[in-house]
Formats: sequence, C-alpha cells, structure tokens
Amino acid sequence: MASERFLTLADVADILNISASQTYALVKSGELKGIQIGGRKQWRVERTKLEEYIAQAYESTAASLNDLPSALPADAAH
Repeated sequence: MASERFLTLADVADILNISASQTYALVKSGELKGIQIGGRKQWRVERTKLEEYIAQAYESTAASLNDLPSALPADAAH
C-alpha cells in the first residue's frame, strides 16, 4: 500500500483512523477529492489528494484554535 498511487476508501479510513462510512461521507461531500472508476464505480482517492486534505485539515485546525479565546482571562494570570 505504501507506494500505490490510488487508495481504496478502506485504505484511507485506516490511514486517518476513521470509519469507512466517515471516509465515504468526506468523499461524497467533496471535502476529500476522489474519483469513481470501473464498471462498478468504485471510489479511489489519489495519495496526493489525501496528503492535501491532511495539510488543509492542519491549517483549518490551526485557524480555529487561533480564533478561540485564551484559557485564562488576562487578570487571572497575575
């Protein structure tokens, strides 16, 4: 699996440590880019798209943490 270009949704779920249904929801919503291939239209996610998704998740998390108020009010620190 380490050198494969395309990953199954089960592979992605394992990498992200989430359920297969959560992975499907990410792909179906377009949050994680995937393609449907073959006669049975099976989903595949390109490894580079998964890495882009992970990087974007880090950026989004950092931005939301910056928007949170600090844990202690300024007066309580004294």
